[in-house]
Amino acid sequence: MLRIASLLPFLILPASVAAAANKATETVSSLEDQTSVAVTIYNQDLALVRDSRSIAVASGEQTLAFREVSAMIRPETALLASPGLQVLEQNFEYDLLTPESLLNKYVGRTVNLVKTHPTTGEETTAEATVLSAGNGTVLKVGEHIESGVPGRLIFPDVPENLRDRPTLTMLVNSKDGGKQDAVLSYLTGGLSWKADYVAELGSDNASINLSGWVTLKNESGATYQNAKLQLVAGEVNRAKEPMPAMRMMRMAAAPAEAALASDMAEESMFEYHLYTLGRPTTIKEKQSKQVSLLQADGVKVKKEFVLQGENYYYGNAAGNLGQKLKVGVFLELKNAKEAGAGQPLPAGIMRVYKKDSSGSLQFVGEDRIDHTPENETIRLKLGDAFDVTANKKQTDFKKAPWTSGTAYESAYQIELKNAKEEAVSVKVVEPVPGDWEMVEESLPHKKESSGTAVWEVQIEPKNSSTLTWRVRVKN
Repeated sequence: MLRIASLLPFLILPASVAAAANKATETVSSLEDQTSVAVTIYNQDLALVRDSRSIAVASGEQTLAFREVSAMIRPETALLASPGLQVLEQNFEYDLLTPESLLNKYVGRTVNLVKTHPTTGEETTAEATVLSAGNGTVLKVGEHIESGVPGRLIFPDVPENLRDRPTLTMLVNSKDGGKQDAVLSYLTGGLSWKADYVAELGSDNASINLSGWVTLKNESGATYQNAKLQLVAGEVNRAKEPMPAMRMMRMAAAPAEAALASDMAEESMFEYHLYTLGRPTTIKEKQSKQVSLLQADGVKVKKEFVLQGENYYYGNAAGNLGQKLKVGVFLELKNAKEAGAGQPLPAGIMRVYKKDSSGSLQFVGEDRIDHTPENETIRLKLGDAFDVTANKKQTDFKKAPWTSGTAYESAYQIELKNAKEEAVSVKVVEPVPGDWEMVEESLPHKKESSGTAVWEVQIEPKNSSTLTWRVRVKN
């Protein structure tokens, strides 16, 4: 079988010599010229890279090749800022050197085929013409056509349009020769970030110690060494590109006023929030990295039990509506300085832990939060209660007179049971459709919105409480 992958060691010296000869008029800039790099990462698989380099150029017109740029660069967004250089045109070279791409470039051209005798180990070399490199290699060796030939191929050089690294080439005109300071800015895919939060719930369920982390992911095809890192939280609008172009890119316990501690400095920027890491960091290709976003201790929270109803049974006879219904467990916190928080929080998942009787942390639930400005409330559903359950039924349903037209009148009963050693309060939320009025109830309700009735039901330890109500609904 033809071994293409083994060719690269044999090509290192001749390829580099040939490449140097083919690109004699090209000024190459590598990471050795880099003086600094800054990366701003957005929420939507988008990043802005600002690559500063000091480049030795000749005077006059020449090709400037920026090596080690992102393989996911959007070349139409590239901007070279240099007082001494005028950009005339630019090209993104993303046809990278691989054994397969090299063989494809040699279809119709001559290579050397080296075979090894299986017994003696003697090597023989013959000229061969590459006829096909699609689903298998087809060679013409002398007067014969061969496929699946054991051996290896030696290529005389590397084609000029193959690059070992993603490269942005620019035709530039330099007024003067010598060192030029240049900043290449461009947008790229392949870089993303997300926020994750870890909250330790206090023994009294009234406060949390909150840690925030930023997880960076780099699949852009480049490494950003000692980069200034900034993150933008918010939804930046992006114009949609035609599908062919998109396919091409895919190829190629503290007091409440405790201060927040973090490596990240936050500031408002336009209609978004910008987070800046206070130290340089290296973002390696194919790497996931975590950076501290915030630390806040003693943040006040409120634990809440909620039984959520439905609206379908207010318009028809339903009977039994469920036994041992799940009662949701929620945690609510206000993102305010007086509560111990007060920093705009990027969207992410908040995971909550609590210590057991032995002092070991146990996971008690998680929920996703949206971008949350200061002074907004965060509400987390952690799960369903084990010891608090509900039995619910419709006890009556009939047509009833209304001031104009006909309505439905229905009655309900909820038995709430508490098997805990402590009293609990359950928030019963009933979405009532249409035009409605409460006819009678065992506890006063609160009308939280035009279509929602809410009761707060207190249940003593190892006991139960019953809530009843009758409502008239006009459809």
